[in-house]
Amino acid sequence: MTRSHASEPARSDPISPPLAPPLAPHAPLTDYYGDEQEHQQFLQRIFDDTAPDYERIERILALGSGAWYRRKALQRAGLRPGAQVLDVGIGTGLVAREALGLIGGSGRLVGVDPSPGMMSEVKLPGLELLRGRAEALPRENDTSDFLSMGYALRHIADVGAAFAEFNRVLRPGGRLLVLEITRPNGAVPTALLKGYMRAVVPLIASVVGRRKGSAELWRYYWDTIEACIAPQAVLDALRAAGFQDVQRHVELGIFSEYTAVKPA
Repeated sequence: MTRSHASEPARSDPISPPLAPPLAPHAPLTDYYGDEQEHQQFLQRIFDDTAPDYERIERILALGSGAWYRRKALQRAGLRPGAQVLDVGIGTGLVAREALGLIGGSGRLVGVDPSPGMMSEVKLPGLELLRGRAEALPRENDTSDFLSMGYALRHIADVGAAFAEFNRVLRPGGRLLVLEITRPNGAVPTALLKGYMRAVVPLIASVVGRRKGSAELWRYYWDTIEACIAPQAVLDALRAAGFQDVQRHVELGIFSEYTAVKPA
């Protein structure tokens, strides 16, 4: 496994100045931070500190079905053997693990994440890890057949800039999959999910987790889900970034799979 933890890896081609104002995935959550600088510092701390607990808690919450679902989502998005994959926000490697199984020995996977703590928990052979952000990917133009991002959309600073970068690094005809948890329709399902995510999950995290911040992380997860921009805004941002065949598939009313293709 190759690791590079440079704070700002060199890019082949700087991003052009955006024509539109930044599109944040949600309004500032002032219970956790003040401005955008404090936001980035908060994310760095919470993900680095809780990384050793992350997969253990996720397995309990998903009742062991998380790996199966991620694999099916990748298949639905068109991931095939031999693909050159870029996994943005790789975290501890939950999506990457399933992608590696699908692309086989003839494929290649590169993972990017801003958290060294999370990447230190990746225990997968045959991939490359790079420190970087979705809005400034440390990759050359037109180098990936497939780009995935699993449950990290709510943690970036500018959705439009990130999607422009995704378009830049994908080859013509390349495919995109963005996985997210979306607030359900209706007051009752929303209240039930909120109670689960903001009360039950942090309690579980405080019992089974070894890190002090694990309960805080899962409370923060719900707050970002509740405040996140609407799915239509995500679809519109993908089209504005130049993608075509933009679609959203939903499982169980909350698991959104955004897919798109870079024009050939």
